[in-house]
Amino acid sequence: MWELIRTNKRNSILLMTIMASVLLALGGIIGLYVVGPEGVPFGLAIALAIWLILTLVSFSAGDQILLSASRAKLITHDIHPQLFNVVEEMKIAAGLPMPKIYLIDDPAPNAFATGRKPENASIAVTAGLLEKLNRDELQGVIAHEMSHILHRDILFVTLAGIMLGSIVILSQVFLRGMFYSSMGGRRRRVSSSGRGSGQAQLVIALIAILAAILAPIMAHILYFAISRKREYLADAAAARLTRYPEGLASALEKISGSAEKMDSPDKVTAPMYIVNPLQSTKRKLSGLGSTHPPTSQRIKVLRNMAGGSYNDYAQSYSRVTGSRERVLPAAALHDKQPVPKRQGQAEPAPAKSQKDQIHRISDLVRMANGFAFLACVCGLKMKIPPNYRKESLTCPRCKRPHNIAKEAQKNTAK
Repeated sequence: MWELIRTNKRNSILLMTIMASVLLALGGIIGLYVVGPEGVPFGLAIALAIWLILTLVSFSAGDQILLSASRAKLITHDIHPQLFNVVEEMKIAAGLPMPKIYLIDDPAPNAFATGRKPENASIAVTAGLLEKLNRDELQGVIAHEMSHILHRDILFVTLAGIMLGSIVILSQVFLRGMFYSSMGGRRRRVSSSGRGSGQAQLVIALIAILAAILAPIMAHILYFAISRKREYLADAAAARLTRYPEGLASALEKISGSAEKMDSPDKVTAPMYIVNPLQSTKRKLSGLGSTHPPTSQRIKVLRNMAGGSYNDYAQSYSRVTGSRERVLPAAALHDKQPVPKRQGQAEPAPAKSQKDQIHRISDLVRMANGFAFLACVCGLKMKIPPNYRKESLTCPRCKRPHNIAKEAQKNTAK
């Protein structure tokens, strides 16, 4: 496992070096166009400054910014004991510290992991995921997210995303500056001694424009290709941790087939989810502009696995796709020890009416927001907001008095 992590780290450093080269080349070319040869160091400095600022912001509070943007609330064991039990199982199987667990107020099923390292990692799940998945399916999703933490994917995706954002910002500022400059009718003066001929300046301008257009495209292609490979590895590792590939396959089927659409994700947070909520389920997700492999393909690969090892996943991928592409790092395939699949332990999630699902999701979200739940003997469940200051409450149905402080901790949403 450590060899796999080291291999991932080496690959990450190599790809980050390529993206850094793209960023610096773009900065240098823009500096050459704006100032001249003496402006190249200035352009490099600007590119590095943008990257450093974004990196500092991300490392200081990046995970909290993402969780806040997703409207995620930190929850405790009392709110959803099964979720905490599953996370504890998977963190033991992966040999990791216990991550913080967050709940997202959204009926669409989905989940993501964030954090710079395993010691401060977090896993966020939607209320819809908890409502729609059975235990084995939930275990598959948590194992997938735990695998991202295990392989240090979170740190790499953060750094790669920052690098990508820096390239896009630099490109957009330059292109828009050129556009507004031309709209204003301003002409740049070229001195024969410092800037060369007008023809040379025109060539430099064309090179700068092409670089500003192509650099973000190249960076996006690299970022998306890397993201897809890491999703394959996380699926394979989840099957290995749970020894039950069908759990994750069934969960992906439910998530991708859900009629509910998420409200909170944007282009920044969407690629972090186990299934990208912004991509249409009707079109193939295998193009260069996709952060995730096709969900249907992921499901088929998992269901065609003979066992639960990395080698079983690689062989299943070859059978399903007919491709010889290596989707897992070579270090993952060194372990030839078989990992037998186990039988599913959970019963299918009970069918519920849409109204019942809405009520249960609402109760989960209320608990995450500090509501207290009191169950009266008459059958009424009272939901007390956190700003309710009275010590007692009378049941509106049977008029029985209740001591809120004593009874609140004995009752949770059912």
